[in-house]
Amino acid sequence: MRIVSLLPSATEMICALGLENQLVGVTHECDFPPSVRRLPKVTRSLIPGDASSREIDRLVRERLRRKRALYQLDLGVLEELRPDLIVTQALCDVCAVAEEEVRAAACVLPGHPGVIHLEPKRLTEVFDAMREVAKAAGVEQKAEEVAAELTARVGAVAARTAGIRHRPRVALLEWLDPPFSCGHWSPELVRLAGGVEGLGREGFPSRTLSWEEVLAWKPEVVFVACCGFGVERTMEDLRIVSALPVWEALPAVRDGCVYVADGSQYFSRPGPRLVDSLEMLAHALHPDAHPLPAGVPAPAPAAGCGRTQTASGALL
Repeated sequence: MRIVSLLPSATEMICALGLENQLVGVTHECDFPPSVRRLPKVTRSLIPGDASSREIDRLVRERLRRKRALYQLDLGVLEELRPDLIVTQALCDVCAVAEEEVRAAACVLPGHPGVIHLEPKRLTEVFDAMREVAKAAGVEQKAEEVAAELTARVGAVAARTAGIRHRPRVALLEWLDPPFSCGHWSPELVRLAGGVEGLGREGFPSRTLSWEEVLAWKPEVVFVACCGFGVERTMEDLRIVSALPVWEALPAVRDGCVYVADGSQYFSRPGPRLVDSLEMLAHALHPDAHPLPAGVPAPAPAAGCGRTQTASGALL
């Protein structure tokens, strides 16, 4: 089978299922595992690479209002690849090629490839999405093995969290300028990790916030994982918002409990590494209860926020 992935999380699922040798095309954002970077790219972004976060937000809103896609499909490359299966998503209009464009392409491609639209909103649904891909590719047993391993890791975190008494108020932010709450699976990750997320709702999309709303929540921990951004790019935005008077008034900032994670690689990708994201978050909130597993990066403490302090109150 010749498989084309139209989103990074699907690429990670496909590779976790042992199907990398059948993967023939990926998006311009697919970069994990690193070996997939060599594959032909079938998409390109319509947002300038040098746009500021505020400008990206404006462009996204404008294109969504006009029902225009943010990513464009390279039909010529797709035709050359002759896929049997295309894996995409219907969850977020911001994160991938428009669903209608994919369906239209499938109708004109040789052989009329099958199309799978993944739409996970919760952690268990991510595992179900992996099973859906596996069924289409004929590797159902492999999916059960991978899902069992990931579920066991989630269960281990939940079991450790059960013994934690203090659950800090957490603001897990998916964007900074303007601020966005987390959504879908991320509030669930906060709960499993031993925190309380009061700005985002489990199973529901992220939403635009005001900084006054963030302040009203009085977060003891601010965890920033900007969608599509790595740590270095997120730190640039953090320097912008740290100049706001409301920023210094946040309890998490005063206490030095501000962390930055790679939102491009983790948290925003509903694939196998959401479990890595959970373990990373759990370690940040309660390092004594949740050791950081090998291979999972620690979140970066934000500079200029005082001494680094855990959510449990221990100064490092």
